[in-house]
Amino acid sequence: MARTKEFDPDAALQSVLELFWRRGYQATSLTDLVEHLGIGRASIYATFGSKHELYLKAMDRYGETRDPALLAELSRPGPALPAVRAVVRRFAAEAASSEGRLNGCFITNTAAELAPHDPAAARRVEISWEHAETLLCSALVRAQAQGELPEGRDPRALARMLLVLLQGIRIVGKASNDPARVRDAAEQALALLD
Repeated sequence: MARTKEFDPDAALQSVLELFWRRGYQATSLTDLVEHLGIGRASIYATFGSKHELYLKAMDRYGETRDPALLAELSRPGPALPAVRAVVRRFAAEAASSEGRLNGCFITNTAAELAPHDPAAARRVEISWEHAETLLCSALVRAQAQGELPEGRDPRALARMLLVLLQGIRIVGKASNDPARVRDAAEQALALLD
């Protein structure tokens, strides 16, 4: 007779996501995961697979929770450019906050730590970036169609610039003690949308 799980896999995955997000992949051992979750190695392997598979599942969970919020922000009816500005300013504020400095962005952290040598992690990073770029581009195309963005501007190129800026904001915000650094960068980038 099969034993029933004595833990909630969904809650465990969320908890693991938070641990990996704070510590990173390399700095989180299987022993750390066992202690953090309060379940045995065999249960972790049976439910999630290897540490690497668990990390990839945590990345997927992160995308499931973050991507809909960005979509909602950038697709609200009405003027589109204020929504784009609000997203950039939110990223800067989060990066300058004490929690932002502690954790950074899970995708950005993964890009720096694993993507150069881990194809599965790199693909998930790329999917996340493609999604964010598409959402930004769609909002900028809408802004241009509504007369908020000058006709001569390239929405795709602007979206790519903003994506790179947002990723840079996450890195600099995590490492810098000067919150003005990310806020000033965000405002200078937003001036390019005028």
